[in-house]
Amino acid sequence: MDVTFKIKRQNPELPGKDKPYWQEFTLKDVDPTDRVLELLHRIKWEQDGTLTLRRSCAHGVCGSDAMRINGVNALACKVLVRDVGNKVTIEPILGLPVLKDLVVDMEPFFAHYRSVMPFFISSKPLPEDGRERRQTQEDRERFDDTTKCILCACCTTSCPSYWANGKYVGPAAIVQAHRFIFDSRDTAAKERLDILSEPNGVWRCRTVYNCTPACPREIQVTKAIGEVKLAIRKGSPEGIIKVTEIVERVVNS
Repeated sequence: MDVTFKIKRQNPELPGKDKPYWQEFTLKDVDPTDRVLELLHRIKWEQDGTLTLRRSCAHGVCGSDAMRINGVNALACKVLVRDVGNKVTIEPILGLPVLKDLVVDMEPFFAHYRSVMPFFISSKPLPEDGRERRQTQEDRERFDDTTKCILCACCTTSCPSYWANGKYVGPAAIVQAHRFIFDSRDTAAKERLDILSEPNGVWRCRTVYNCTPACPREIQVTKAIGEVKLAIRKGSPEGIIKVTEIVERVVNS
């Protein structure tokens, strides 16, 4: 089959191409099971070597090839031609400055990520036996989903609240905070909740729900954001855990 790509391009450093413009490329002998990333490689290697995009592992792990494919955020290495048809529109993800073509400046995204202290903090001494800090399987399950984030920015750059105000910390940063807020071994939950209580924190989420379907790792992003909001309302993650347990008991009774 033949596939036509319509790609949004821009080179801010090159006069005449410093404004966004569209360029079309046609590829022949395309297999329906080819991945979009493979075809972008063909365009770059066979037709226009100036086409610029990020990619690394090509297996949906690094998250570097996030882009808008037919108007939807996705990883190019995970999308098959049979799922998008023979006319494919490619754009850079929204809400971040374009450096060139499909490559955006990720620094604002990572600045928000760093702001929520996305690392383990514990003021408790290590166990006397010198072994690692342990937790039950039930405690682990409370934040297991949010450990899957690969920082691809698909969720954050699909969010209208982020498009409207780049100071909003964004879904990905909240997901990363959730992972530590609900870790029973961590002792900095209050500090993270205080950060997310700020005007550009979690309350800028309007529950549009764009973020969850955009996540290539199928993280329940909107649910995680809701749990963080409830933890702020309750004053601690323990408060929401108790509420969740009560709801589960009622549902199962």
